[in-house]
Amino acid sequence: MSELAKQQCEACHKGAPKVTDAERGLLHEQIPDWSIVDTEGEETLRKVFKFKNFAQALVFTNRVGDVAEAQNHHPAVLLEYGKVTVSWWTHAIGGLHRNDFIMAAKTDAVFAVPE
Repeated sequence: MSELAKQQCEACHKGAPKVTDAERGLLHEQIPDWSIVDTEGEETLRKVFKFKNFAQALVFTNRVGDVAEAQNHHPAVLLEYGKVTVSWWTHAIGGLHRNDFIMAAKTDAVFAVPE
């Protein structure tokens, strides 16, 4: 598990600062398989996870949901046959916060755990 995945999310509120360009670069280096994409004018972290079937994708989705609930930070999840697309961003600030990078790393850790 990465050092970033071991961290905890902090309470975030409207008006909290988004990550700076420098912070974004350093944090993104720790989760290089995630894309930073513009979603309706807001930066988000996005990654597609591949599975053999729907059942495995559903198990993963539920595990990500459990981690999200524990951290009180929730992603957008698209569950399809054989794949799950996970997107992280902080709704309250309309972009990326350190919490999103932490949760992306935690999502990778969930994927790394065998079923």
